Amino acid sequence: MFDLLTLLALALQGAILGLLVVAVRRRNVAAAVNTAAALALAVLPIVLQISSRLTLEQPLAFDPLLAVWLGVAGFLHSLGMLGLYDSTWWWDHLTHTVSAALVAALLYAALLVAFPTATWPGGIGAMTVAFTFVIGVFWELIELVGRDVADQLDVEPVLVHYGWGDTALDLVFDVVGAVGVVALDVTVFVSVVERFPAVTEGLLVASGWLVALGSVGMALFVGVGGSIRE
Repeated sequence: MFDLLTLLALALQGAILGLLVVAVRRRNVAAAVNTAAALALAVLPIVLQISSRLTLEQPLAFDPLLAVWLGVAGFLHSLGMLGLYDSTWWWDHLTHTVSAALVAALLYAALLVAFPTATWPGGIGAMTVAFTFVIGVFWELIELVGRDVADQLDVEPVLVHYGWGDTALDLVFDVVGAVGVVALDVTVFVSVVERFPAVTEGLLVASGWLVALGSVGMALFVGVGGSIRE
């Protein structure tokens, strides 16, 4: 029998699928692509759990809250792409806070597992907030690159960049989400990542290099391409 969180996750996935149908019927390419990506992320924990049962001796077991959180973030973003980002001034702030909080919660759990004997005051929390901020910068650069590529190809951009003022606010609310996770000591994902400490450490290192090198590369791209404009 499904528990309440699992049922909620399934309902959110169904809702995102419904929004995908709406986006396709409207022929809104940007909304359709974003909603499809949101749906893929929302069902990822289920797909990984099922595949792990077929391939691993110790199957993965994700907290149902992860699927719910992914579903909520994806649903809010999908609604935004269908018009709420333009019509409701605070919608973007809400989605950034929710999404950043999820990223921060996963980072917080991974760092607690990777540095179990850390003794410096607030060290893990500070690292979580800082890394979440850096990932936020990485995402904003992706939006800029997406805009430049769409301009060069003369197609509708999949991700929309609303200007530097909006970028600054996005990063502020990314930090708000991360600080909330640290302040509330959200450790719900520790039980998942602690089962694979070596993998967790490897993913932290790999993601750190990816974000750092990717950010430098994209910054150079948008600088040379002339994206540094209002």
